[in-house]
Amino acid sequence: MIRAIRPLALAVSCLFLATSALAAEEPKRPECIAPASPGGGFDLTCKLVQSALVNEKILSKPMRVTYMPGGVGAVAYNAVVAQRPADAGTLVAWSSGSLLNLAQGKFGRFDENAVRWLAAVGTSYGAIAVKADSPYKTLDDLVKALKADPSKVVIGSGGTVGSQDWMQTALIAKAAGINPRDLRYVALEGGGEIATALLGGHIQVGSTDISDSMPHILSGDMRLLAVFADERLDEPEMKDIPTAKEQGYDIVWPVVRGFYLGPKVTDDEYNWWKAAFDKLLASEEFAKLRDQRELFPFAMTGQELDTYVKKQVADYKTLAKEFGLVQ
Repeated sequence: MIRAIRPLALAVSCLFLATSALAAEEPKRPECIAPASPGGGFDLTCKLVQSALVNEKILSKPMRVTYMPGGVGAVAYNAVVAQRPADAGTLVAWSSGSLLNLAQGKFGRFDENAVRWLAAVGTSYGAIAVKADSPYKTLDDLVKALKADPSKVVIGSGGTVGSQDWMQTALIAKAAGINPRDLRYVALEGGGEIATALLGGHIQVGSTDISDSMPHILSGDMRLLAVFADERLDEPEMKDIPTAKEQGYDIVWPVVRGFYLGPKVTDDEYNWWKAAFDKLLASEEFAKLRDQRELFPFAMTGQELDTYVKKQVADYKTLAKEFGLVQ
C-alpha cells in the first residue's frame, strides 16, 4: 500500500500549461456526482471543488452536486461508463475505497481501465468511531468485547464484506486473532449513513474515516477510538485522537479522494480539467478549503495519477486475496 502524502506544491511547475489550457471553453453544465447518499466523504469531496472552482474563477458558475448511491460507487461508475461516457462536464468522486472495490470486481464488468482518472485532491484516514457515551474507551476495549462475543457488537461500515470500512476492522480482527468473518456488520451507504446509524443507536461501532467524523466529534456526540495514520495528526482538534499503531495495532489506512471522467471524454476536454486542477492544487485558497474539510495534502493529476491508481488496485488485489475475497 502506498502511504506517502504528496506536497501541496506538486502542481506549481504546471502553472504555465494550466493558464494556456484554461483558455479553452469551460464545460457548459458542470456536475459533480457523489456516488453515495448526502453527508459522507463523496459529498464532502464534491462540495470542496464546487467551492474552489468558483473561488479560483476557473468556472464562471458553480457546478451542481448530484447523488447517485449504490454499491459504494458501483452504480455511478457503471452509469458514467455505459450511459455518459463522453460527457465532459461530469466529474465523479472516488476514494481509496472505490479502488478497493474495483480490485475485487465489485463494479461489474468494468475495471480500473474503464474511466479517465483525473485528479486526487486530498487524503483522510480511516477511523473507528463510537458514540460519546460508549462503554468502549480504547481500541483494546473493543477488541476484548469482540473476543468475548463478536455477535454482540454491531459494526456499521460503508459497503459489504470486502469494502474499505470492512477491511479496517478486518485488519484489527486479524491482528487480535479474531476471524473477520465472525464480526457482525451492517452495510451502509457511506459516512453519512454510518454517523446517522451510530448516533441513532442502531450500531455500536462505525468503521469510517476521520473527515466524515469530525463534525460529530466537535459537537461532542461521537468519539474516535483510533485513527489509522502513521502518527497522531497535528490539527488542533485531532491531536488527542490516538492512532491504532500506538495502541499496538500496526494498521495505516489513508483514504485518498479525487475525481474521474468518462472514457470517451476527448483529450482536449480532459486537458482542460487537468489544467484546472493543476491550478487549483497549487492555490493557497484551495489549501484553506481543504483544511476546513479535515483533509490532508495529496495532489496528483493526469498520467501520474493513472499510474498511482493502477498500482493501488494491484496492491488491493493482493490484500483481497489474503482475506479470501478474490481467487
